[in-house]
Amino acid sequence: MIFDNSPKTSETPSSEQQTAVLIGLITSSQGEDRTREYLDELAFLADTSGITSVKRFVQRLDTPNTSTYVGEGKLREIADYIKDHEVDTAIFDDELSPRQLRNIEKELKVRVMDRTILILEIFEQRAQTSYAKTQVEMAHLQYMLPRLTRMWSHLDRQRGGGVTGRGMGETQIEADKRMIRNRINLLREQLKSIDRQMSTQRQNRGKMVRVALVGYTNVGKSTLMNVLSKSDVFAENKLFATLDTTVRKVTIDNLPFLLSDTVGFIRKLPTMLIESFKSTLDEVREADLLVHVVDISHPNFEEQYQVVCQTLRDITEQDKPSLLVFNKIDQFTFVPKEPDDLTPPEPCNRSLEELQATWMSKMEGDCIFISAKNKENIEQLKVELYERVKAIHIERYPYNDFLFQRYDSE
Repeated sequence: MIFDNSPKTSETPSSEQQTAVLIGLITSSQGEDRTREYLDELAFLADTSGITSVKRFVQRLDTPNTSTYVGEGKLREIADYIKDHEVDTAIFDDELSPRQLRNIEKELKVRVMDRTILILEIFEQRAQTSYAKTQVEMAHLQYMLPRLTRMWSHLDRQRGGGVTGRGMGETQIEADKRMIRNRINLLREQLKSIDRQMSTQRQNRGKMVRVALVGYTNVGKSTLMNVLSKSDVFAENKLFATLDTTVRKVTIDNLPFLLSDTVGFIRKLPTMLIESFKSTLDEVREADLLVHVVDISHPNFEEQYQVVCQTLRDITEQDKPSLLVFNKIDQFTFVPKEPDDLTPPEPCNRSLEELQATWMSKMEGDCIFISAKNKENIEQLKVELYERVKAIHIERYPYNDFLFQRYDSE
Protein backbone atom coordinates (compact mmCIF):
# COMPACT_ATOMS: atom_id res chain seq x y z
CA MET A 1 0.00 0.00 0.00
CA ILE A 2 1.65 3.23 -1.18
CA PHE A 3 -0.04 6.54 -0.41
CA ASP A 4 -0.33 9.00 -3.28
CA ASN A 5 1.79 12.06 -2.50
CA SER A 6 0.39 14.21 -5.30
CA PRO A 7 -1.74 17.24 -4.49
CA LYS A 8 -5.48 17.05 -5.01
CA THR A 9 -5.62 20.29 -7.00
CA SER A 10 -5.02 18.62 -10.34
CA GLU A 11 -4.91 15.20 -11.87
CA THR A 12 -1.43 13.72 -12.18
CA PRO A 13 -0.77 12.71 -15.80
CA SER A 14 0.71 9.41 -16.82
CA SER A 15 4.47 9.04 -16.53
CA GLU A 16 4.88 9.18 -20.33
CA GLN A 17 3.31 12.64 -20.47
CA GLN A 18 4.84 14.29 -17.43
CA THR A 19 7.03 17.36 -17.74
CA ALA A 20 8.82 19.11 -14.90
CA VAL A 21 10.80 22.14 -13.89
CA LEU A 22 13.83 21.58 -11.66
CA ILE A 23 14.64 23.93 -8.77
CA GLY A 24 17.94 24.20 -6.91
CA LEU A 25 19.84 26.62 -4.70
CA ILE A 26 23.33 28.08 -4.63
CA THR A 27 24.11 28.44 -0.93
CA SER A 28 27.05 29.29 1.28
CA SER A 29 27.86 25.57 1.49
CA GLN A 30 27.04 24.66 -2.12
CA GLY A 31 28.64 26.54 -4.98
CA GLU A 32 27.34 27.15 -8.49
CA ASP A 33 29.25 24.28 -10.11
CA ARG A 34 28.04 21.76 -7.55
CA THR A 35 24.45 23.00 -7.84
CA ARG A 36 24.64 22.60 -11.62
CA GLU A 37 25.92 19.05 -11.22
CA TYR A 38 23.22 18.20 -8.67
CA LEU A 39 20.57 19.46 -11.10
CA ASP A 40 22.11 17.33 -13.87
CA GLU A 41 21.75 14.35 -11.59
CA LEU A 42 18.20 15.40 -10.66
CA ALA A 43 17.35 15.55 -14.37
CA PHE A 44 18.74 12.03 -14.79
CA LEU A 45 16.63 10.87 -11.85
CA ALA A 46 13.56 12.48 -13.40
CA ASP A 47 14.26 10.84 -16.75
CA THR A 48 14.69 7.47 -15.00
CA SER A 49 11.25 8.00 -13.46
CA GLY A 50 9.72 8.86 -16.86
CA ILE A 51 9.55 12.64 -16.35
CA THR A 52 11.01 15.09 -18.88
CA SER A 53 12.66 18.20 -17.41
CA VAL A 54 11.97 21.31 -19.49
CA LYS A 55 13.39 24.17 -17.42
CA ARG A 56 15.73 24.81 -14.50
CA PHE A 57 15.43 27.52 -11.88
CA VAL A 58 18.37 28.40 -9.63
CA GLN A 59 18.51 31.02 -6.89
CA ARG A 60 21.38 32.19 -4.73
CA LEU A 61 20.47 32.18 -1.02
CA ASP A 62 22.56 31.76 2.12
CA THR A 63 20.17 29.05 3.32
CA PRO A 64 16.86 27.66 1.97
CA ASN A 65 13.78 29.73 2.82
CA THR A 66 12.08 27.93 5.70
CA SER A 67 8.60 28.59 4.26
CA THR A 68 9.01 28.25 0.48
CA TYR A 69 12.58 26.91 -0.09
CA VAL A 70 13.22 29.68 -2.66
CA GLY A 71 12.27 33.33 -2.22
CA GLU A 72 8.69 34.42 -2.77
CA GLY A 73 9.60 36.33 -5.95
CA LYS A 74 11.36 33.31 -7.44
CA LEU A 75 8.41 31.12 -6.50
CA ARG A 76 6.04 33.44 -8.37
CA GLU A 77 8.38 33.34 -11.38
CA ILE A 78 8.27 29.54 -11.31
CA ALA A 79 4.48 29.59 -10.97
CA ASP A 80 4.14 31.88 -14.00
CA TYR A 81 6.35 29.63 -16.12
CA ILE A 82 4.44 26.52 -15.07
CA LYS A 83 1.13 28.16 -15.94
CA ASP A 84 2.31 29.57 -19.29
CA HIS A 85 3.93 26.30 -20.44
CA GLU A 86 1.43 23.86 -18.86
CA VAL A 87 4.10 22.03 -16.88
CA ASP A 88 2.87 19.15 -14.73
CA THR A 89 5.45 18.88 -11.94
CA ALA A 90 7.97 20.89 -9.94
CA ILE A 91 10.94 18.95 -8.57
CA PHE A 92 13.17 20.41 -5.84
CA ASP A 93 16.73 19.23 -5.37
CA ASP A 94 16.54 18.98 -1.57
CA GLU A 95 14.08 17.34 0.79
CA LEU A 96 11.22 19.71 1.55
CA SER A 97 9.71 20.09 4.99
CA PRO A 98 5.94 19.60 5.39
CA ARG A 99 5.55 23.37 5.75
CA GLN A 100 7.55 24.11 2.60
CA LEU A 101 5.65 21.46 0.66
CA ARG A 102 2.28 22.86 1.70
CA ASN A 103 3.18 26.47 0.86
CA ILE A 104 4.79 25.60 -2.47
CA GLU A 105 1.83 23.50 -3.63
CA LYS A 106 -0.54 26.31 -2.69
CA GLU A 107 1.41 28.70 -4.93
CA LEU A 108 2.30 26.44 -7.87
CA LYS A 109 -0.95 24.39 -8.02
CA VAL A 110 0.82 21.41 -9.59
CA ARG A 111 2.42 18.27 -8.26
CA VAL A 112 5.46 19.11 -6.13
CA MET A 113 8.24 16.58 -5.54
CA ASP A 114 11.60 16.71 -3.82
CA ARG A 115 14.68 14.58 -4.45
CA THR A 116 13.68 12.15 -1.69
CA ILE A 117 10.23 11.29 -3.04
CA LEU A 118 11.63 11.09 -6.58
CA ILE A 119 14.20 8.50 -5.48
CA LEU A 120 11.51 6.63 -3.56
CA GLU A 121 9.28 6.49 -6.64
CA ILE A 122 12.16 5.18 -8.76
CA PHE A 123 12.78 2.51 -6.14
CA GLU A 124 9.09 1.66 -6.22
CA GLN A 125 9.20 1.28 -10.02
CA ARG A 126 12.39 -0.80 -9.95
CA ALA A 127 11.63 -3.14 -7.05
CA GLN A 128 11.07 -6.67 -8.33
CA THR A 129 11.02 -9.00 -5.33
CA SER A 130 8.49 -8.87 -2.50
CA TYR A 131 11.35 -8.04 -0.13
CA ALA A 132 12.44 -4.97 -2.11
CA LYS A 133 8.82 -3.86 -2.47
CA THR A 134 8.33 -4.15 1.29
CA GLN A 135 11.48 -2.10 1.92
CA VAL A 136 10.37 0.64 -0.47
CA GLU A 137 6.84 0.77 0.93
CA MET A 138 8.09 1.21 4.48
CA ALA A 139 10.47 3.99 3.42
CA HIS A 140 7.66 5.67 1.46
CA LEU A 141 5.29 5.56 4.44
CA GLN A 142 7.97 6.96 6.77
CA TYR A 143 8.35 9.87 4.37
CA MET A 144 4.59 10.41 4.13
CA LEU A 145 3.80 10.28 7.85
CA PRO A 146 4.76 13.88 8.77
CA ARG A 147 3.32 15.24 5.51
CA LEU A 148 -0.33 14.23 5.87
CA THR A 149 -1.65 17.53 7.21
CA ARG A 150 -1.92 19.19 3.81
CA MET A 151 -4.09 16.35 2.46
CA TRP A 152 -6.94 17.12 4.90
CA SER A 153 -6.59 20.86 5.55
CA HIS A 154 -9.80 21.54 3.60
CA LEU A 155 -11.78 19.71 6.35
CA ASP A 156 -10.43 21.73 9.27
CA ARG A 157 -13.06 24.45 8.88
CA GLN A 158 -16.06 22.14 8.58
CA ARG A 159 -16.62 21.43 12.25
CA GLY A 160 -15.34 22.30 15.69
CA GLY A 161 -14.59 25.51 17.50
CA GLY A 162 -13.21 27.01 20.62
CA VAL A 163 -9.85 26.43 22.16
CA THR A 164 -10.37 22.71 22.79
CA GLY A 165 -12.44 21.96 19.69
CA ARG A 166 -11.16 19.46 17.14
CA GLY A 167 -12.14 19.73 13.52
CA MET A 168 -13.02 16.80 11.29
CA GLY A 169 -9.75 17.29 9.45
CA GLU A 170 -7.70 16.77 12.57
CA THR A 171 -9.64 13.60 13.38
CA GLN A 172 -9.07 12.26 9.89
CA ILE A 173 -5.36 13.11 10.09
CA GLU A 174 -4.97 11.22 13.36
CA ALA A 175 -6.83 8.23 11.93
CA ASP A 176 -4.57 8.19 8.88
CA LYS A 177 -1.44 8.58 10.97
CA ARG A 178 -2.50 5.70 13.19
CA MET A 179 -3.16 3.55 10.12
CA ILE A 180 0.25 4.39 8.65
CA ARG A 181 2.05 3.74 11.95
CA ASN A 182 0.35 0.36 12.21
CA ARG A 183 1.33 -0.44 8.65
CA ILE A 184 4.93 0.62 9.29
CA ASN A 185 5.09 -1.59 12.38
CA LEU A 186 3.71 -4.53 10.38
CA LEU A 187 6.22 -3.97 7.58
CA ARG A 188 9.04 -3.66 10.10
CA GLU A 189 8.13 -7.06 11.57
CA GLN A 190 7.95 -8.56 8.08
CA LEU A 191 11.40 -7.19 7.27
CA LYS A 192 12.81 -8.59 10.52
CA SER A 193 11.47 -12.00 9.56
CA ILE A 194 12.93 -11.74 6.05
CA ASP A 195 16.23 -10.47 7.49
CA ARG A 196 16.46 -13.61 9.62
CA GLN A 197 15.75 -15.79 6.58
CA MET A 198 18.35 -14.00 4.47
CA SER A 199 20.89 -14.19 7.31
CA THR A 200 20.31 -17.94 7.44
CA GLN A 201 20.76 -18.12 3.66
CA ARG A 202 24.06 -16.27 3.95
CA GLN A 203 25.22 -18.67 6.67
CA ASN A 204 24.20 -21.64 4.54
CA ARG A 205 26.53 -20.50 1.80
CA GLY A 206 29.32 -21.99 3.84
CA LYS A 207 32.73 -20.44 4.23
CA MET A 208 33.21 -19.41 0.62
CA VAL A 209 34.95 -16.08 0.19
CA ARG A 210 32.43 -13.32 -0.48
CA VAL A 211 33.13 -10.37 -2.76
CA ALA A 212 30.71 -7.43 -3.05
CA LEU A 213 30.52 -4.91 -5.87
CA VAL A 214 29.86 -1.43 -4.46
CA GLY A 215 29.78 2.02 -5.98
CA TYR A 216 27.76 5.01 -7.06
CA THR A 217 24.62 4.30 -9.03
CA ASN A 218 25.05 3.79 -12.79
CA VAL A 219 28.79 3.13 -12.71
CA GLY A 220 28.48 -0.27 -14.41
CA LYS A 221 28.42 -2.72 -11.49
CA SER A 222 25.77 -4.95 -13.08
CA THR A 223 27.62 -5.00 -16.40
CA LEU A 224 30.80 -6.03 -14.60
CA MET A 225 28.82 -8.66 -12.70
CA ASN A 226 27.62 -10.13 -15.99
CA VAL A 227 31.15 -10.22 -17.40
CA LEU A 228 32.70 -11.91 -14.37
CA SER A 229 29.89 -14.38 -13.66
CA LYS A 230 28.72 -14.93 -17.26
CA SER A 231 25.17 -14.20 -16.10
CA ASP A 232 22.43 -11.87 -17.31
CA VAL A 233 21.81 -9.50 -14.41
CA PHE A 234 19.64 -6.59 -15.57
CA ALA A 235 21.85 -3.67 -16.62
CA GLU A 236 20.66 -0.38 -18.10
CA ASN A 237 21.92 3.18 -18.44
CA LYS A 238 19.54 4.39 -15.75
CA LEU A 239 19.95 5.26 -12.11
CA PHE A 240 19.14 2.43 -9.70
CA ALA A 241 18.77 -0.18 -12.45
CA THR A 242 19.52 -2.78 -9.74
CA LEU A 243 17.74 -2.76 -6.38
CA ASP A 244 17.70 -6.42 -5.37
CA THR A 245 21.04 -7.87 -4.34
CA THR A 246 22.15 -10.57 -6.78
CA VAL A 247 24.63 -13.24 -5.72
CA ARG A 248 26.45 -15.48 -8.21
CA LYS A 249 29.10 -18.15 -7.81
CA VAL A 250 32.19 -17.18 -9.80
CA THR A 251 35.17 -19.41 -10.51
CA ILE A 252 38.49 -17.99 -11.66
CA ASP A 253 40.88 -20.78 -12.63
CA ASN A 254 40.38 -23.32 -9.83
CA LEU A 255 39.09 -20.90 -7.22
CA PRO A 256 35.33 -20.40 -6.57
CA PHE A 257 33.91 -17.44 -4.64
CA LEU A 258 30.59 -15.60 -4.25
CA LEU A 259 30.11 -12.29 -6.04
CA SER A 260 27.23 -9.97 -5.08
CA ASP A 261 25.88 -6.96 -6.95
CA THR A 262 24.42 -4.38 -4.54
CA VAL A 263 22.24 -1.29 -4.88
CA GLY A 264 24.14 1.82 -5.95
CA PHE A 265 24.67 4.80 -3.67
CA ILE A 266 23.84 8.41 -4.45
CA ARG A 267 24.29 11.83 -2.90
CA LYS A 268 21.54 12.94 -0.53
CA LEU A 269 20.35 9.32 -0.21
CA PRO A 270 17.22 9.39 1.99
CA THR A 271 18.04 8.12 5.47
CA MET A 272 14.87 6.01 5.59
CA LEU A 273 16.11 4.08 2.55
CA ILE A 274 19.36 3.22 4.31
CA GLU A 275 17.33 1.93 7.25
CA SER A 276 14.90 0.02 5.05
CA PHE A 277 17.63 -1.61 2.95
CA LYS A 278 19.56 -2.87 5.98
CA SER A 279 19.55 -6.48 4.84
CA THR A 280 20.68 -5.52 1.36
CA LEU A 281 23.58 -3.59 2.88
CA ASP A 282 24.37 -6.62 5.08
CA GLU A 283 25.88 -8.11 1.92
CA VAL A 284 28.39 -5.25 2.11
CA ARG A 285 28.93 -5.58 5.85
CA GLU A 286 29.58 -9.32 5.67
CA ALA A 287 31.72 -9.32 2.50
CA ASP A 288 35.36 -10.38 2.75
CA LEU A 289 36.42 -8.09 -0.10
CA LEU A 290 34.84 -4.97 -1.58
CA VAL A 291 35.28 -4.10 -5.24
CA HIS A 292 34.59 -0.36 -5.43
CA VAL A 293 33.55 0.48 -9.00
CA VAL A 294 33.96 4.10 -10.17
CA ASP A 295 32.82 5.65 -13.45
CA ILE A 296 35.97 7.46 -14.54
CA SER A 297 34.15 9.03 -17.50
CA HIS A 298 31.94 11.06 -15.14
CA PRO A 299 33.20 14.65 -14.79
CA ASN A 300 32.90 14.47 -10.98
CA PHE A 301 33.90 10.87 -10.38
CA GLU A 302 36.17 11.91 -7.49
CA GLU A 303 33.23 13.31 -5.53
CA GLN A 304 31.17 10.20 -6.29
CA TYR A 305 34.08 8.14 -4.98
CA GLN A 306 34.07 10.15 -1.74
CA VAL A 307 30.28 9.80 -1.37
CA VAL A 308 30.53 6.01 -1.57
CA CYS A 309 33.51 5.93 0.82
CA GLN A 310 31.58 8.00 3.37
CA THR A 311 28.48 5.80 3.01
CA LEU A 312 30.60 2.69 3.50
CA ARG A 313 32.10 4.21 6.64
CA ASP A 314 28.57 4.88 7.90
CA ILE A 315 27.28 1.32 7.36
CA THR A 316 30.36 -0.76 8.17
CA GLU A 317 32.05 -0.93 11.54
CA GLN A 318 35.51 -1.70 10.22
CA ASP A 319 37.69 -1.11 7.20
CA LYS A 320 37.46 -3.98 4.75
CA PRO A 321 39.97 -5.03 2.12
CA SER A 322 39.01 -3.29 -1.09
CA LEU A 323 39.99 -3.01 -4.72
CA LEU A 324 39.28 0.19 -6.63
CA VAL A 325 38.11 -0.44 -10.19
CA PHE A 326 37.82 2.49 -12.57
CA ASN A 327 35.26 1.51 -15.20
CA LYS A 328 34.21 3.06 -18.55
CA ILE A 329 37.69 3.99 -19.75
CA ASP A 330 36.22 3.62 -23.26
CA GLN A 331 34.01 6.66 -22.56
CA PHE A 332 36.69 8.85 -20.95
CA THR A 333 37.20 12.17 -22.73
CA PHE A 334 40.35 14.24 -22.34
CA VAL A 335 39.72 18.01 -22.48
CA PRO A 336 43.02 19.98 -22.50
CA LYS A 337 43.02 23.32 -20.71
CA GLU A 338 43.48 26.57 -22.57
CA PRO A 339 46.96 28.05 -22.08
CA ASP A 340 45.56 31.17 -20.35
CA ASP A 341 43.20 29.21 -18.07
CA LEU A 342 44.55 29.66 -14.53
CA THR A 343 41.74 27.80 -12.73
CA PRO A 344 42.57 24.48 -11.00
CA PRO A 345 42.43 21.55 -13.45
CA GLU A 346 39.34 19.36 -13.53
CA PRO A 347 39.66 15.54 -13.78
CA CYS A 348 38.80 15.77 -17.49
CA ASN A 349 41.78 18.13 -17.96
CA ARG A 350 44.11 15.28 -17.09
CA SER A 351 44.81 12.46 -19.50
CA LEU A 352 43.83 8.91 -18.70
CA GLU A 353 47.53 8.06 -18.29
CA GLU A 354 47.95 10.89 -15.76
CA LEU A 355 44.91 9.74 -13.80
CA GLN A 356 46.19 6.16 -13.80
CA ALA A 357 49.57 7.24 -12.45
CA THR A 358 47.97 9.50 -9.83
CA TRP A 359 45.50 6.94 -8.51
CA MET A 360 47.89 3.98 -8.74
CA SER A 361 50.28 5.95 -6.55
CA LYS A 362 47.55 7.13 -4.18
CA MET A 363 46.11 3.62 -3.75
CA GLU A 364 49.55 1.99 -3.68
CA GLY A 365 48.65 -0.07 -6.71
CA ASP A 366 45.25 -1.22 -5.39
CA CYS A 367 43.32 -0.04 -8.44
CA ILE A 368 42.64 -1.19 -12.00
CA PHE A 369 41.31 0.63 -15.05
CA ILE A 370 38.84 -1.34 -17.18
CA SER A 371 35.93 -1.20 -19.61
CA ALA A 372 33.35 -3.77 -18.57
CA LYS A 373 31.32 -3.03 -21.71
CA ASN A 374 34.25 -3.71 -24.06
CA LYS A 375 35.88 -6.27 -21.72
CA GLU A 376 39.10 -4.28 -21.73
CA ASN A 377 41.60 -5.25 -19.00
CA ILE A 378 39.12 -7.80 -17.61
CA GLU A 379 41.80 -10.50 -17.57
CA GLN A 380 44.00 -8.24 -15.46
CA LEU A 381 41.08 -7.76 -13.06
CA LYS A 382 40.52 -11.51 -12.86
CA VAL A 383 44.18 -12.09 -11.98
CA GLU A 384 43.97 -9.48 -9.21
CA LEU A 385 40.72 -10.97 -7.87
CA TYR A 386 42.23 -14.44 -7.96
CA GLU A 387 45.23 -13.38 -5.88
CA ARG A 388 43.14 -11.53 -3.31
CA VAL A 389 40.51 -14.24 -2.94
CA LYS A 390 43.25 -16.88 -2.73
CA ALA A 391 44.94 -15.00 0.12
CA ILE A 392 41.66 -14.81 2.05
CA HIS A 393 40.94 -18.47 1.36
CA ILE A 394 44.39 -19.62 2.54
CA GLU A 395 44.04 -17.54 5.70
CA ARG A 396 40.71 -19.22 6.35
CA TYR A 397 41.82 -22.69 5.29
CA PRO A 398 45.61 -22.84 5.78
CA TYR A 399 45.65 -26.61 5.11
CA ASN A 400 44.60 -25.91 1.48
CA ASP A 401 47.73 -23.92 0.77
CA PHE A 402 49.48 -26.83 -0.94
CA LEU A 403 46.67 -27.07 -3.51
CA PHE A 404 47.34 -23.52 -4.73
CA GLN A 405 51.08 -24.07 -4.68
CA ARG A 406 50.67 -27.12 -6.90
CA TYR A 407 48.27 -25.30 -9.24
CA ASP A 408 50.39 -22.14 -9.52
CA SER A 409 53.50 -24.18 -10.32
CA GLU A 410 51.83 -25.88 -13.27
